[in-house]
Amino acid sequence: MWIDSILRIGLILILLYVAWIDFHRFLIPNRFTYPMIILGLAFNSLSPMPWCDAHWAWLGAILSYFLLWFINQLYKGIRSRHGLGMGDAKLLAGLGAWLGIHSALWILVLAAFCGMIGGLLWLKYQKLPSNHPFPFGPFLAFAGIIEILWTSPFVHSLI
Repeated sequence: MWIDSILRIGLILILLYVAWIDFHRFLIPNRFTYPMIILGLAFNSLSPMPWCDAHWAWLGAILSYFLLWFINQLYKGIRSRHGLGMGDAKLLAGLGAWLGIHSALWILVLAAFCGMIGGLLWLKYQKLPSNHPFPFGPFLAFAGIIEILWTSPFVHSLI
């Protein structure tokens, strides 16, 4: 159980750092997302105590990435510019690799909801127009942290 807690704390710390970087630089570095994807897939495929079945982890990584890629392509076709960075897609793929497709979809819904509210507040606070870009990675990270904590055996022992 302590290994599970250490992994969850480590993943949360990485998500907090990635959120901070994206908030300040509008960039999610591959040096965080690629290892997150690979380690999540390896953990759920090889561990005796995976967080989800291996096939859900693989679907989580692959479908999460391509869902955001597809949304970005639709947006680009309509608005002639990117609506999402692919760092966001890789971050969601990493969360999907660790937590599975079901959790990744929940994370995306929660992040989108929080992003609409938080993004509008951020734009208003920064006195920027509503069509100005804002970082989505912090909202993905926030939703991912909620899901990591929510699925934790420690949290379930308290409930």
